[in-house]
Amino acid sequence: MSASAEQETAPIANSRNSRTGSVFRSFGSLFGGGQNSGDRPHTPQDGDGYVEFGMQDPERSGRTLGTFAGVFSPVALSMFSALVFIRVGYIVGNAGLYVTLLQFLIAYGILLFTVASVCAISTNGAIEGGGVYFMISRTLGLEFGGSIGTLFFFANVVGSAMAISGCTEGIMDNFGPRGHFVSGDSHLPDGDWWRFLTSSMINTLQLLVCLVGAALFAKTSVLILGTVTVCLFATYFSFLFVGATNNTIPVPGDNILSNTTTFLDYTGLNATTLRENLGSHYGRDYTSNGKQVDFSTTFGVLFSGVTGIMAGANMSGELKNPSKSIPYGTLSAVAFTFVSYIILSFLMSCTTPYFTMQNNYLFLMPVNLWPPFTAIGILTATFSTSLSNLIGSSRILEALSKDQVFGSLLNFVIHGTWKGNPIAAVAVSWCLVECILLIGSFNIIAQINSVLFMLSYLATNLACLGIELTGAPNFRPLFKFFTWHTCLVGLLGTLIMMFVINFIYASSCIILCLILVIALHLFSPATQAAQWGSISQALMFHQVRKYLLMLDPRKDHVKFWRPQILLLVSSPRSCCPLVDFVNDLKKSGLYIIGHVKLGDFKGIEDAEDNQQWWSFLDHMRVKAFTEVTLSRTIREGVQHLIRLSGIGAMKPNTIILGFYDSEAPRDFFQNGSSPYKTEDFNNGEIQNFPIRRDGDPKQFQIQEYVQILCDTLRMKKNLCLCRNFQRLDKNFISISKHVKYIDVWPINIFNPTSGDPFDMVSLFMMQLAVIMLAKWKHLRVRIFLCEASEERTVGTFDTQTPQMEIFSKMKLEQSLKELRITADIVEIQEWSRDTDFTRHARTLKQFTAQADNVLLEDDDEVGEETLNRSLLYMQRANQIIRERSDQTALSFIYLAAPPKLSTPDFAQRSASYMELLTELTAELPPTILVHGVSTVTSTTL
Repeated sequence: MSASAEQETAPIANSRNSRTGSVFRSFGSLFGGGQNSGDRPHTPQDGDGYVEFGMQDPERSGRTLGTFAGVFSPVALSMFSALVFIRVGYIVGNAGLYVTLLQFLIAYGILLFTVASVCAISTNGAIEGGGVYFMISRTLGLEFGGSIGTLFFFANVVGSAMAISGCTEGIMDNFGPRGHFVSGDSHLPDGDWWRFLTSSMINTLQLLVCLVGAALFAKTSVLILGTVTVCLFATYFSFLFVGATNNTIPVPGDNILSNTTTFLDYTGLNATTLRENLGSHYGRDYTSNGKQVDFSTTFGVLFSGVTGIMAGANMSGELKNPSKSIPYGTLSAVAFTFVSYIILSFLMSCTTPYFTMQNNYLFLMPVNLWPPFTAIGILTATFSTSLSNLIGSSRILEALSKDQVFGSLLNFVIHGTWKGNPIAAVAVSWCLVECILLIGSFNIIAQINSVLFMLSYLATNLACLGIELTGAPNFRPLFKFFTWHTCLVGLLGTLIMMFVINFIYASSCIILCLILVIALHLFSPATQAAQWGSISQALMFHQVRKYLLMLDPRKDHVKFWRPQILLLVSSPRSCCPLVDFVNDLKKSGLYIIGHVKLGDFKGIEDAEDNQQWWSFLDHMRVKAFTEVTLSRTIREGVQHLIRLSGIGAMKPNTIILGFYDSEAPRDFFQNGSSPYKTEDFNNGEIQNFPIRRDGDPKQFQIQEYVQILCDTLRMKKNLCLCRNFQRLDKNFISISKHVKYIDVWPINIFNPTSGDPFDMVSLFMMQLAVIMLAKWKHLRVRIFLCEASEERTVGTFDTQTPQMEIFSKMKLEQSLKELRITADIVEIQEWSRDTDFTRHARTLKQFTAQADNVLLEDDDEVGEETLNRSLLYMQRANQIIRERSDQTALSFIYLAAPPKLSTPDFAQRSASYMELLTELTAELPPTILVHGVSTVTSTTL
């Protein structure tokens, strides 16, 4: 005897599809297109990623930079940028010395805590090329890593545009109208579009450098830093040795004061000037059409100039010893720039009136001992910062494309790489920088830049905080000067100051980040997320374990009962509608799909099988777990699944099986009209999840099937047998106007004389029906009341409603009201206590669990004649049900318990039991035979 499509409980060994191991793909160094660690082949260890600790020759591996050249110089140079020569005076002149020092303390406090997080992550193993993007993506996972990586790409683009804008401002203030190095009318034309043209020319020059000599630029960073440092110290000496002068500081041509005032004052070292500069004197920004300056705008400009702490981490692909160089180099660069800024702010406050600093952001040049020092410092600092950001943004875009974060959308970047240089990525970055340059004002671009970089720092602190809180054993950073407190302070400080700088920009960036997170979660490939690992999985494990321990089964209450289901299936190919249906029936409860493989443990490999089952769950889009066990018999394997599935108080309370009948299985993966059609589980001629073909022998006999039913009830689990679910079409039910009902038949057809429509089994059926009603809201529940009067004459039906019938209907209505169940009650007259149905009750008990308690007479022995009479009875019952099921989507029918295992002639009785059930459910709509063993409804509040 064979089994129907969705109803076999005996699983068969499935074919396996191999999956590639986890491979960390990283991208090239921030600077240059040279060889880096991300381009080297790696050998996975134990199939679980790899850790590489630099045991090979650094020269041969492409790691050639030390702490000073590889970390200190890039970080210090990036943190100086345009701020040091162009905007410190703007900040001090408006905010005053006290507020300026406070802002530097806040900014560097945030940076210090973020650096601690960066150092902790970067010293927790091998850091490949890619720096901050690599750390965030491989720690937070695909969704957050990809979204933050995208915003970090935009941050570098905006940073490049900001530096170009500062460079243009320096050029115009030097060589434009009223410039320091011009005389007469021989000057560069000025204006918004002329400045945009100059910025575009600088951007184009950077494009050529990126395409030709990016690697050379990386090697000259130390020389560039030396030049900037010399220019900065020249500025310090100038403040100390240049005294009060008159008519030396001109008013810029774009300042409205230029029409009335020619020169601004400079006092040199003066106590009065210092006192005047201690407090705030917020004015208007002449470079942004007179926009009012306040604390947030000055802090936004200040923070934008010190956002280069990631430059060292971005060089991780070229560092000989990243775990040592990144902490030491970054912290020393942060300390060096902090001291430099504090000294510069104090000297400005002592020498320059706030009115002068507010109205000429380039006043350092006229007061310098040798003015070209300032010009050289501005041009080298801004051009180098802009170029490094442009190179960095192109490398991040290249990494996003290699990681397939957005699928095939960025494939053109991969195809547009030539000799390791991502030409297409550079071109895209260049175009975006051009768009940002249209904003024009350095100070406005600086606020956007600050918010974007702050969001990146927030993500870095979040990554370190999350991995610290999970207590992952593999998180053992060599950098010890951090705790979860420092991560939390850095995270909160960054978040607060984002909104202080600009509420609109901060809100927009966070919303954009969340949109990217959701999009990547929905559309990104699951294999990529599995390769990277996600901190969300570690956090969920930590929390779930804690709450599972708190979930005490001794505190369970019936009013909070929900179905926790173990569905036993054979091949998923043949049971797709049933798997989909049970997903709706679980009512947010536990859902486990169980599968038994016949065999032993010799040479067994379950890893690939498990992958196939998870792929099946993804294909079905069901919220379930899978449990696959190996056993010599189906019955023994099912016992394992029932007893061991779940954990703690999360254990199945309801077991669902398919029905054992003679119908041929259907392959829903191959059926052309099936909504579950797919080719994902076909590997050439090898078919995963093979099913029994028509005519093939079944894996187990009917006696073993009934034994499984008995075992389920003995373990105090609710039992459901599902038949005809290959006919279930959820889409048709949802749109059909003909299908209207979910039917409940609360009569024990095997014992109609003592059937109680309000017993535990009947209430369990009603509960399940109400659960499905919540999914199919347009349907109604019908409960068939199958009681009749003792006064009724055999073969006739009175027109009067007897007293007992009224009592039963009223009792049912009252019970439904107390249970808050809305249902239609339909009376069935055919079951009467003095009809042929009643006479079969004693005979039918022989095939159920009551067989041991029935004293059989000679003519009641289980023989062919007895079975035939019972089959005729079941056929008549089936006809009664079928006549009322024309508009039925789903039927719940009372399942009498099978004969006990100790019953004499168990094999014969079990076969007869199944034959009767087969006759009862023939040609019905999707039907569930239900036997409940526990109370599932409550009338209490």
